Amino acid sequence: MSKTIKKIGVLTSGGDSPGMNAAIRAVVRTCAYHHIECIGIYRGYQGMIEGDFKEMGPRSVNNIVNKGGTILKSARSKEFMTPEGRKKAHQNLITAGIDGLVVIGGDGSFTGAEVFNSEYGFPVMGIPGTIDNDIYGTSFTLGYDTALNTVIEVIDKIRDTASSHNRLFFVEVMGRDAGHIALNAGIGAGAEEILIPEENLGLERLLDSLKKSKASGKSSSIVVIAEGDKIGKNVFELKDYVEANLPEYDVRVSVLGHMQRGGSPSCFDRVLASRLGVKAVESLLEGKSNYMVGLSGDKINLTPLEHAIKNHTEIDRELLRVSEIMST
Repeated sequence: MSKTIKKIGVLTSGGDSPGMNAAIRAVVRTCAYHHIECIGIYRGYQGMIEGDFKEMGPRSVNNIVNKGGTILKSARSKEFMTPEGRKKAHQNLITAGIDGLVVIGGDGSFTGAEVFNSEYGFPVMGIPGTIDNDIYGTSFTLGYDTALNTVIEVIDKIRDTASSHNRLFFVEVMGRDAGHIALNAGIGAGAEEILIPEENLGLERLLDSLKKSKASGKSSSIVVIAEGDKIGKNVFELKDYVEANLPEYDVRVSVLGHMQRGGSPSCFDRVLASRLGVKAVESLLEGKSNYMVGLSGDKINLTPLEHAIKNHTEIDRELLRVSEIMST
């Protein structure tokens, strides 16, 4: 392995997701395994600009594999978007003797890493951490599996109430630009309808679907909606529209919000974080840079950061067909 990398910095940036701590742990312990130093950078790029660094060793990451959130904290830095901010960040890294960087975050974080690399030639490696599963180059992002299980558990509880009171529930889940959570959780929870940004169901088709559900004998229904769905301005206006056109329905809204981001990561996310963390560090040691580590099938792969940022994930058309059949 290359001897040019002797000290690696690790940071978390953007929205937190379950599994980030497990990834931090993997980076720190892989560095220790290869006898190189690891520096934790607090509060993402803003901490890099302010020099908020702390040396980390194997014992620094005890008992965090099971914890949600991120012990390094996270922040969005407007200052890092400026050349002056990035210049400060680079100077702090050089002063601290850091010569490689692992960035755990989403496409915004990767955009910052790519710009930083292009300006300073600084070795960077990305680990995808976002519950939305909307990063190109990996079949799973850190936190997605945990978020799905959280949503399923909540919808199961909501269905108990829906069936007890013969109600229609609109359940809004995260997914501003991608419907992966809504589609998979909707199928897993047995939702009667699923609304996602990639597919414009249309108000009339939604009403027809709800009428058919009622006519078929269903006394309660669950509709899962991704927050970025375009069918209505927001879920509450959608509720008012349905009540106005289908007065036989007693409609309720549940916005799951940030509870989807929290909680102890699933076993899948812990194992994925460990594999990605090891690959990120060892790729830097091999002289690779400006890549994102991800999962393809059951193999860990590298995707150029530029491709991960510019390309978009596609919704699984077969899952859409499955959801349509299951809602019959």
